[in-house]
Amino acid sequence: MTTAEKLSFREKFCYGFGDLASVLYWQTFMMYLLFFYTDVFGITAAAAGWMFLVSRFWDGVNDPIMGMIADRTSTRWGKFRPYLLWLAVPFAVMGVLTFTTPDFSPSGKLIWAWVTFTLLMMLYTAINIPYSALLGVLSPNPDDRTAAASYKFAFAYTAGAIVSFSLLPMAAKLGGGNAAKGWQLSFVVYGIAAVGFFLIAFAFTRERVKPPKTQTSSMWKDLGTLVHNPPWITLLFATLIFILFVATRGSVSVHYFKYYVGEQQLTLFGHSWTLGYEWTASLFNGIGQAAAILGALFTAWFATVVGKKAAFQIYFLIAIIFTAALYPLRPDQLILIYVTQIIGSFTGGSLSALIWAMYADTADFGEWKTGRRTTGLIFSASTMSQKIGWAIGGFVAGILLSVVGFQANTAPSPAVREGLRLMMSLIPAGFGIICMIIMALYHLNEKKMAGIESDLKARRIERGETAEA
Repeated sequence: MTTAEKLSFREKFCYGFGDLASVLYWQTFMMYLLFFYTDVFGITAAAAGWMFLVSRFWDGVNDPIMGMIADRTSTRWGKFRPYLLWLAVPFAVMGVLTFTTPDFSPSGKLIWAWVTFTLLMMLYTAINIPYSALLGVLSPNPDDRTAAASYKFAFAYTAGAIVSFSLLPMAAKLGGGNAAKGWQLSFVVYGIAAVGFFLIAFAFTRERVKPPKTQTSSMWKDLGTLVHNPPWITLLFATLIFILFVATRGSVSVHYFKYYVGEQQLTLFGHSWTLGYEWTASLFNGIGQAAAILGALFTAWFATVVGKKAAFQIYFLIAIIFTAALYPLRPDQLILIYVTQIIGSFTGGSLSALIWAMYADTADFGEWKTGRRTTGLIFSASTMSQKIGWAIGGFVAGILLSVVGFQANTAPSPAVREGLRLMMSLIPAGFGIICMIIMALYHLNEKKMAGIESDLKARRIERGETAEA
C-alpha cells in the first residue's frame, strides 16, 4: 500500500471506541454476571449456570445468521458501520433492564432474568458482529489490520479496567446500601457512555474492502467457503478452548476473593490498608486489565518481529504458567496473587488481538481460495465459538460451585475454597495447554499472507476495481 492508503492514526484510534463500548458489558459478563445473579439478583448458581449455557448457545447460533445479514446489508455508510448507529440506544436500554432486580416471586425473577439476558445478548450480537467484521474491511493490508486490532483490544482492555475498578465500588456508592439499585444505576451510567462510544466508531471509520462485483448472493455458497478454509477452522476451535481458559477463571474471580481470600491487609511503601472483597477483587481485575492494555499495545510490534502465530504461542505459554502459579498461593499472599495477574495479563492481553488479526487474514485466504469474500460470516462464526466457550465456561463454573456445596453469602466450606482455587488456576491452565496444541495446526504465516495480498490486489485490478475495493 502507498502512504496515502495507510490507515490514519485517527481512524485506528476511533475504531477502538467500538470495543470501549462493547466491553463495558462483556467484561461484566465475564467477571461479574454470575456474582450479580447469585449475590444481588438472588438465584442459585446452578440456575444461573443453566441460563448461561442455554442463552449463550442460542446467542452463538445467532452469530452466523447476523454475519450473513450484515454481509447482505447495503447502505450509503457501508455494510457494517450502520449497525453501530441503529442499535446503540436499544442495546443500552436493554442493559439497564437486565441489571434491574424486580420485586417478583422467585419464579418470576427467573423468567425476568432469562428474558432480559437473552434479549441483551441478541442485541449484543446484532451490534458487535458488524463492528468486529468492520476490522476485516478497514484495509486490505494485513499489517494495517493487525495495528487496528491492537487499538481495538487496547480499548477493550481499557473498558475492562474501567469496569474492574469501578463497577463494585460504584454500585455500592449509587445504591447507598441497596445493591440492586446500585447495579441498575451503574448500567444507566455505562449505557450513556456506550452510546457515545459507538457513535464515535461509526462517525470516524470507513469501509474499503468490498466483495468482488461479480459475487452473487448465496447463503449456501457462503457457508461452503468456511468448510474450505482450514486456517479459519483451526482458529475456530482454538478460540473455543481459549475462551474456556478465560471464562472458567473469570466467572468466579469475585467469588474467589469473597469466599477464599476474604478481608486482607495490603501493605505497600510503609502504608497499610484493610480491604474487603470489593476492593481486592476490583484491584485484581483492574490491574489485570491495565497490564493487558500494555500487552495489546506491544502486539503489532512483537508480531512484526516474530510473526503472529509465534507471538501467540510465546505469550500464551507465559500466561498459562502464571495462571497455574496462583494455585499454591495463600489468601494472605496478596502481593504475589497480584503479581501473577499482572504478568499473566500482560502476555494474555495480546492473545485476543492476535486471534482477531488472524481471523482477518482467514477472510483474505477464503477470498483467495474460493473467489468469495464473506467477512461478516467469518467474524460472526468466529464469535460464535467465543460465546459457546463462555456458555460452557459459565455453566461449568456454576455447576462446579453447586457441586462443592456453594451457598451465597454463607461461610465457605473447605470444598468450596478448594474448588475456587482450582477454577482460578489449574483448570484454566489445562484448557490453555489444549489450545496451544490446536494452534500448532495454523499455517498462515507472513510470507503466505504477502503472496495472498499481492494476488488479491492483482485480481481486483484485472476486474477493473480500485486497489482498495
